[in-house]
Amino acid sequence: MSATTTPHTTGTAGGTSRRRRGPRTWLAALPLLAFTGLCFGIPLGAIAFGAVTRTDPATGATSLTGEHLARSLQGPYLGSLIGSVQLSSLTALVAGLVGVLIAQAVVTSRSQALRGAALTASGVLANFGGVPLAFAFIATVGISGVVTQLADLTGLGWSLYSFTGLTVVYLYFLTPLMVLVIVPALDGLRPQWREAAQNNGASGWQFWRHVGLPVLAPSLLGGFVLLFGTAFAAHATAAALVGGSVPLVTLKIADALSGNVLTGQENVALALGLDMIVIAGLVMAVYLPLQRRSARWLR
Repeated sequence: MSATTTPHTTGTAGGTSRRRRGPRTWLAALPLLAFTGLCFGIPLGAIAFGAVTRTDPATGATSLTGEHLARSLQGPYLGSLIGSVQLSSLTALVAGLVGVLIAQAVVTSRSQALRGAALTASGVLANFGGVPLAFAFIATVGISGVVTQLADLTGLGWSLYSFTGLTVVYLYFLTPLMVLVIVPALDGLRPQWREAAQNNGASGWQFWRHVGLPVLAPSLLGGFVLLFGTAFAAHATAAALVGGSVPLVTLKIADALSGNVLTGQENVALALGLDMIVIAGLVMAVYLPLQRRSARWLR
């Protein structure tokens, strides 16, 4: 009788203990929640407020309006959103495929030195961006770059200051990022799964088709979403390389805020920023569930 009642008592006590620790957990998280609200909530509120309001310059009165949001989805502003989505999708897809191949080679290699060097280089290159990266590419494959002059890339139709050139530059830091994301997932594929598949007569392709890829699918899709978001939000590299020759939403926001094209477009810039936040929110809404599902499979 005692053997049956003791676990029940322990479980009840454990449940009570967990319920009592709940409020303490929330209290411990309050500083983080306050910091998040201060650094993200206030700017988000300011952007949303500016995107849906209009101030009369004569009276100073503020009124609600959907004009800015409507204008952000028309003409060159809509073209910049489409251009950013196209560039982000293309670079995320290519960098994802190349990154998976590199990560698989690193994981299957027996050389620990190669693995350490590849992961270290990926960590450095994934965080190398902005104006320094743009200058490095200009000096290398720009109009007067060393490689451009030696290989006569201009005669072959190459131009760094184009959509294609910007794609190559983005791949430089997105591919290492994919390597860092997917290596832990590849490490999580247990050797016993491959051995069991081989014992049942499955080929390597059948193993990847029926076991490997289904298990890795959440991580692969999550990595693609992460690369898309990184490319979508990038600004400094594109601004230093192409200026306004390639329509990107981050460049349009900078132009509208600085008045390079038209004055008084600050609220349209805020509306474009709100559009980006909505797209980024949708991206994260896809990314987070995929990461949780992948973690359950690969623990």
